[in-house]
Parts: sequence; structure tokens; C-alpha cells
Amino acid sequence: MTVEHTLDATGLLCPLPVLKARKRLQALHSGDLLHVHADDPAAIIDMPHFCAEAGHTLISSDLNNDPQIYVIRKK
Repeated sequence: MTVEHTLDATGLLCPLPVLKARKRLQALHSGDLLHVHADDPAAIIDMPHFCAEAGHTLISSDLNNDPQIYVIRKK
């Protein structure tokens, strides 16, 4: 069963949104989803790069919202 979690990283600047997402994902089970809310302009580049490097799957990135919403599936 997939469990969904939310991380509010609004107001945090690079690299904190990615660092907080990494820490939160460590506590989750494989296949769980993490919804990350961020308003740091660098997150547009950092989140996809982090997922690719760590082996997680970036399911979606809604950049038209404020804050941006990233959905990550833990590897």
C-alpha cells in the first residue's frame, strides 16, 4: 500500500528544500509518495536533479502553483 506524505519547504532557500526532502524520504518505505511544497526558484532545477541522483522517481512537478508542488516516489 502506498502512503502519501507532505513536506512543507516553503520559505526555505537552496539547498534546504532538497536536504529536508532527503531526510524525510529516509524515514519512508519504498514506493511511498512525498509531496514537497517549495517556493525556492532553485527547486525547479534541484528537485529533478536530486531525484535522478538518489534514484527516486519524480512523479510530477506543478510549477504553476505558488508554492510549487513536487511528487516524489521513494525508490
